[in-house]
Amino acid sequence: MTVESDLFGRLRAALDGDAAIDLFRGAIHRDSITGNEANVVAYLADAMRKLGLSDVTTADFLPGRPNVWGERKGAGGGKRLLFIGHTDVVHVDGWRENWAGTEREDPFGAAIVDGAIWGRGAGDLKAGITSSLAAMALLDAAGIQLAGDVSFAFVGDEESGQPGTGVSAGIKDYVARMEAGEVERPDFVIYVEPTQLAVYPAQIGFFITDITITGRSAYFGVPELGKDALRASHAAMSALWKHSEVISARAEHALVGRSFLLITGLSGGGYIAVPEKCELSLIRKLLPGESLDQAAAEIEAAVRGAIDDPDIAVDFSYPAGRDHALGGTAAEIDAGSPEVAMLSQAIGSALSGRGTIQGAPFWSESPFFVNRLGIPAVYCAPGDIRNCHTYNEHVEIEEFLAGVIGFAAFMVRFCGTVD
Repeated sequence: MTVESDLFGRLRAALDGDAAIDLFRGAIHRDSITGNEANVVAYLADAMRKLGLSDVTTADFLPGRPNVWGERKGAGGGKRLLFIGHTDVVHVDGWRENWAGTEREDPFGAAIVDGAIWGRGAGDLKAGITSSLAAMALLDAAGIQLAGDVSFAFVGDEESGQPGTGVSAGIKDYVARMEAGEVERPDFVIYVEPTQLAVYPAQIGFFITDITITGRSAYFGVPELGKDALRASHAAMSALWKHSEVISARAEHALVGRSFLLITGLSGGGYIAVPEKCELSLIRKLLPGESLDQAAAEIEAAVRGAIDDPDIAVDFSYPAGRDHALGGTAAEIDAGSPEVAMLSQAIGSALSGRGTIQGAPFWSESPFFVNRLGIPAVYCAPGDIRNCHTYNEHVEIEEFLAGVIGFAAFMVRFCGTVD
């Protein structure tokens, strides 16, 4: 028997799948829509203490909205690993009506249907949080002591959509504590966003631009007295679509594809009158290495260049600042690094066909580590991002348990063990 098969045989034999599933379902039961993170943080803090983690700490990043973190100290001589994820979930508007009269009616019921666990936050991302904790419990059950440290941090305010929230306030607080020396820096980070157990060493960047175009209203019978904001908006949109084609043609990233912008909204008009005001919204995808400031300047230049009437005013705002004032930066680490290969192999051995190297088609909070702190980070966890934020959010049990085993195996390889 090889060392590889011996490790996975030992882990599979020691796995208490029912306990891991109970931990997962219990997290889903705790409604933690953005702003209500405290509800699930209390549950996770209790689970972390029962697991025997040391220095389990809860601290508010905003009044009444806590983060929680803790660690398992190793015997010494190994590397330090961090698992991190967000505790908040998106709203459940319409969920009960969609599933009325079925076992999935309660969005926080964690129903088991056809071999999967359903509920808001199942994939995004309570499967990731609880599989990482269950992996630590698995090592204990298997009698494996690590040389290095494994730390866990669960932060709030990642999701957008609730008024006055969704600006990454939780991770900003946690990273500031790391910069101040209050929390020890890791050597490698796994952010447990759902990837179907693929490994994502690269992710897109983004920003949202809201554009207000203001002209002058006039009665429809004398339109020459007005300044038509809707006509100006048409010119602006035509220029923006052309600009999207230009930026898409510039480059293609092997893992995250091409840049583009998408116009997501248009509102405005007048009642039997020349439209005075129109509002546009767009989102811009960025590749690693692209500058948010430059990309925003190009969009502003494209719009202003399309509207040649000096009496029509154009204003721009950027409402979705994250690790940058305008939005969220793209990030990547070396996809061929030993750590990425090690994680890929561990996950692939836990479940055939998984552990592939891919790119994140979403933005989340790894840039706070990769770009701000210079610490390598990837995304990896059970769950499918395509069903998250929908009425169909669920995670396959087989995938979840494979994540527990794969994470445990990676802990062994990355942190080392006591002989």
